[in-house]
Amino acid sequence: MRAVIAEDHALLREGVVALLRENGVEVVAQAEDGPGLLRIVAGHKPDLAIVDVRLPPTFTDEGVRASIEARQRHPDLAILILSQYVEPVYTAELLAAGASGVGYLLKERVGDVRGFLEAIERVAAGGTALDPEVVAELMQSRDARAGDDALAGLTPREREVLTLMAEGRTNAAIARAMVVTPGAVEKHISNIFGKLDLPGSDDDHRRVLAVLAFLRAGQA
Repeated sequence: MRAVIAEDHALLREGVVALLRENGVEVVAQAEDGPGLLRIVAGHKPDLAIVDVRLPPTFTDEGVRASIEARQRHPDLAILILSQYVEPVYTAELLAAGASGVGYLLKERVGDVRGFLEAIERVAAGGTALDPEVVAELMQSRDARAGDDALAGLTPREREVLTLMAEGRTNAAIARAMVVTPGAVEKHISNIFGKLDLPGSDDDHRRVLAVLAFLRAGQA
């Protein structure tokens, strides 16, 4: 896997670079701002970009804007956003722009080396990896609206499955978390696809579309 990193804090950037290289990920270039990200993506054609959500000069959403533009120019580029704060709207924007290969993690998750590397692998493979705190906030927001929930037709168990899907877990991992059989998880996922009116196609793609519906409902 070939990766680039856009992060203005040199210490964190170098730490992530060292971690990735120690675990077999080739870091081909680094940048400190949005324009720099676009340059290194164009120049190196990486598989994955790891991007700080807030970059110079205003430290608001430059990282997300640059990531969306990079995806428009290079549709196969996977994006993993790192943030100090829970801001799930940015993940929804990225998914809407590309519908696959998107992750959003709090920076503190980098310390969980195994979990961080697993998230990178899922995103690079075209899946999603959402921070559990982001998912929890979305669930709380939707519960507060109750009747306005676009996913209100899902049963509690189906909503639990979709929540774990949003975190990027596989069917086997969902089964372990819920203490059910993989077959039961597959049935729940099939029901979710049906209730969200997701057409029959590649299941990985439908998983991403289901997560996108989850995110959009959380922001409504």
